[in-house]
Amino acid sequence: MSMAKFGPAGTGDSFKEQGYKTSLQVPGYLEKMGLNWFEYQCGRGVNIGEDKAVALGEKAKEHGIGVSLHAPYYISLASKEEEKRDNSVNYILQSARAVSAMGGNRIVVHPGGLGGLARDDATALACVTLKKAQDCLDANGLSHVHICPETMGKINQLGTLEEVLQMCGVDERFLPCIDFGHLNARTHGAVNSADAFTAILDEVESQLGHDRMKVFHSHFSKIEYTDGGEKRHLTFEDQVFGPDFSPLAELIAKKNLSPVFVCESAGSQAEDAAQMQAVYRSFLSE
Repeated sequence: MSMAKFGPAGTGDSFKEQGYKTSLQVPGYLEKMGLNWFEYQCGRGVNIGEDKAVALGEKAKEHGIGVSLHAPYYISLASKEEEKRDNSVNYILQSARAVSAMGGNRIVVHPGGLGGLARDDATALACVTLKKAQDCLDANGLSHVHICPETMGKINQLGTLEEVLQMCGVDERFLPCIDFGHLNARTHGAVNSADAFTAILDEVESQLGHDRMKVFHSHFSKIEYTDGGEKRHLTFEDQVFGPDFSPLAELIAKKNLSPVFVCESAGSQAEDAAQMQAVYRSFLSE
């Protein structure tokens, strides 16, 4: 039977509160919480050396933790400036090297802004940049690393579901990173029901095929939004904004899918990931 995987983005508040200090202790901390995934954060740059990345990968393997990596936030796939697009390719290469050293094979990439272009033109340019990035990974022995373009939460950013699926059309190794909180924020609350979740998975399957839909990458958290979309990440304590994980968990269990769910709650991401996993497992036993 296929199983979804669950873990946090970064460590959350309880990591330090429990006296842990270094990233090499993360896999043990997560195993103790019953989790099986970790997304290493390189939002501000890929600053982990190869030796440390390898050591973290060995610890992750020892504790049964899968690893992915979040590429730098300042990637801009559709920038009008060629230099910025070329730098973005380089950040993707650095991210792929690091995750590969950790024994992982998924990197999450923010598409960035529209660069002053119409949405269609920006998406087309992003696809060209991603093609260059994949060629670069292939040339550097990193063909096994999956680039995962992410759906974004602000309306003025690239990253609707349709745009991300178009980007994933560049290469069959690409996997969508579906951030359900972001999609809910950019649609002002429209992605928060079994019907909405079903429509998203159906669209992924129709555009990318069943095999990729089955193993998609995902971020999940409750997110406060305004007219412009995403404002800030919340915790599962929130009862106002959503989305609610339960109908999605039921769908994943029923469809026998095996995505990776990375929780991006504000500070309680490990605890909330464990809560997500418990909800999901409750539907497996039905």
